[in-house]
Amino acid sequence: MKRILFYITLMLISISSYAQEIIPEVITGKVLNAANDQKLQNVHIVNLSQVVGTITGKDGNFEIRANVSDTLYFTYIGYKPLKVRVTNDWKKFGDVKIKMTELGIALEEVVVADVQLTGYLEIDAKRIPIYNNYRYSISGLNSGYEGGSNQPGAVNKVLGAIFNPADFLYNIFGKRSKELRKLRKMKKDDEIRNLLETKFDRATLMALLQVERLDIDEILRNCNYSSDFIKFANDLQIMDAISECYEEYKVLDRK
Repeated sequence: MKRILFYITLMLISISSYAQEIIPEVITGKVLNAANDQKLQNVHIVNLSQVVGTITGKDGNFEIRANVSDTLYFTYIGYKPLKVRVTNDWKKFGDVKIKMTELGIALEEVVVADVQLTGYLEIDAKRIPIYNNYRYSISGLNSGYEGGSNQPGAVNKVLGAIFNPADFLYNIFGKRSKELRKLRKMKKDDEIRNLLETKFDRATLMALLQVERLDIDEILRNCNYSSDFIKFANDLQIMDAISECYEEYKVLDRK
């Protein structure tokens, strides 16, 4: 009996020690311009492993919860995104300096849209093209579908999409279920939502979900989102769209 109690006690101590090890601790650091060591304010930092975010203060300092081997993703307008692995030395000594490099901006040829202006503001405003996207729902189905317009052809597109095989979504969602489960955490973190609301390049989503830009576009197409939405939506809208599609996929997959 004593031996059994000894093993139970030892097991509880081991579990307690393991739990303490995996609870993220707060780490600190400072973000600087690599060229001149200028402190960078409002740099967005996302822990890709724990799916939590923060931003730097006026002095470039930040703090975020992280474990050893977690990957932090740094993004700032006009600077190259940066991934940094958390190490034991970082947690031991703290206040690590992260230096970000400015991007060289090269302007390419600008193509002006074919909208003939008259010089009268009210008339010109009415001639600017407006893109409206419409979501359709069908009685008896929990899924929503975006036809891209309110024309009869859009409804046919929706009906056709329902009966198309979802092989691509099976391959994407089935193989990346661990990454896609992060979507729920991402939607609850205000810092991540604020970051994605200002971005249109899909870079943060690609880093978080471990997918390529083409995969994101293909996911949205297979989830029946219009080409206008895929082109012009911000990253927060894209994240919500993928999350909605993933939840629908899980329901259909269980059936």
